[in-house]
Amino acid sequence: MIRVPSLIHAGEFQSLKIQDMTFVAYRNQDPPLKNEVFFEEHAMIFVLEGEKRFTLPSQTIHVRKGNVVFIPRGYYLMQETIDSSYRSLVFFFNEKLLKEFVSQHLELFEEYQSNQTQQGMWDNASPLLVLEITESLDKFTESIFPYFHYETQYLNHFLRLKLQELLLHILEIDYSKQFKSILFSLYKGEKPDLAFLMNSYYLKPLSLEELSRLSGRSLSAFKRDFQHEFNTTPAHWIKNKRLEYAFLQIEKTDKNVSEISMEIGYESVSHFIKAFKEKYGHTPSALKR
Repeated sequence: MIRVPSLIHAGEFQSLKIQDMTFVAYRNQDPPLKNEVFFEEHAMIFVLEGEKRFTLPSQTIHVRKGNVVFIPRGYYLMQETIDSSYRSLVFFFNEKLLKEFVSQHLELFEEYQSNQTQQGMWDNASPLLVLEITESLDKFTESIFPYFHYETQYLNHFLRLKLQELLLHILEIDYSKQFKSILFSLYKGEKPDLAFLMNSYYLKPLSLEELSRLSGRSLSAFKRDFQHEFNTTPAHWIKNKRLEYAFLQIEKTDKNVSEISMEIGYESVSHFIKAFKEKYGHTPSALKR
């Protein structure tokens, strides 16, 4: 499982940062591969050449030259490069910078400011936002490349302006207003429902710090809100949910104990068997028999 943008290798990408935050990464070659990706930040992928397939539990999306796809923070998906000519620019949107953008352009969000029933952005069953690169967006992407080799003390300031320009371009072509709704939800500090979040991610290899960030809370606030809602700790809840999942896998599938142990995050099969027996009173093998 690959985490982006933290895993941006110099040999595979060129990247530019706004302060210490990755803003844009350029991949000039991408051999056919398939891997699971977790997006740590909101991302906008501009496909410059080639084709890629994104697979989610509810849908499969093909993106090719001329497409732009917005992927919200926290998405897990399987990506597969279809051909070796694939090239892309990937822009990452730090939440602080997005809030600053909305605060500077509140007149663009007037329809949401008095709407108390605005639909939130936190439904990971909703489709990814796929748009077409327009002529103005195409010129925008061309304007980014010189900055990869531009040495100036003002680079950070130029890139902040480029971020603003990019967001305005996307708002202009997103007729569904899905992206605008997402931006305003972030600005208002709307937080994901904890039950939805945890049921979506309890099998994923995420730390409590990562879960708290996905929830829009500090670690201490995440633990406090979690205790209030579930009357237990996150670690204890996750352990129980994973063992319940393991029970169903043993009962309903032909997977062996080692496969199930690995699937629910136990590095040691013996530790999994011990935890399973403590919860259910017998070993996984006894249940299978």
